[in-house]
Amino acid sequence: MSAVPPELAELRNSIDNMDAALIHLLAERFKITQRVGVLKATVGLPPADPDREKEQICRLRQLAEVSHLDPEFAEKFISFIVAEVVRHHEDIKEAAERGDIAHS
Repeated sequence: MSAVPPELAELRNSIDNMDAALIHLLAERFKITQRVGVLKATVGLPPADPDREKEQICRLRQLAEVSHLDPEFAEKFISFIVAEVVRHHEDIKEAAERGDIAHS
């Protein structure tokens, strides 16, 4: 196997750093959305908010365009994340209905 050119190694290192930052950001985002799920469950709101999701997709598509990122990719990415969040919120709602989460 041939040696990796220094510039390629440097670019890969930058990509690795950005991947790590993305994972940390996603972890923080999911910590917050877990709290949102508990709040929704305790006040009787549904796990999903389709109007909010549409607004977010529109906003993020616009941000993607300004940032020179494919808006279709941005929409698929946020839709994937939102689907996972809604799944978590449904689990939290079920836990609240069983009495595993205290109502306020």
